[in-house]
Amino acid sequence: MNEVYVTETFSKIYDASEKSEREWIKKMKDQISENLCVGKPLRFDWFREKKLGGKRLYFLINETTHRAVLVAFGDKKEQQKIINHIWLNKEKYLEFVN
Repeated sequence: MNEVYVTETFSKIYDASEKSEREWIKKMKDQISENLCVGKPLRFDWFREKKLGGKRLYFLINETTHRAVLVAFGDKKEQQKIINHIWLNKEKYLEFVN
């Protein structure tokens, strides 16, 4: 079983999401806790996304420590902005999984 964490920012995004999106995110969190390698890798194996319609769930994983952190959830048009933000702040986010 893997540990799945969320950032404070992600918690706020989650709370502001629609009920159906929150239910889907909960299912994805459960799926990630069972298998870290779900979703599509983005640039690196440790940076991944899962799609829900036009939205994306972004998360980082560490297969060695069996940990993941949910970082962001946004629509396709915000994708590059979100990816750039995560990339620029990767050290901070990777602390959750190391």
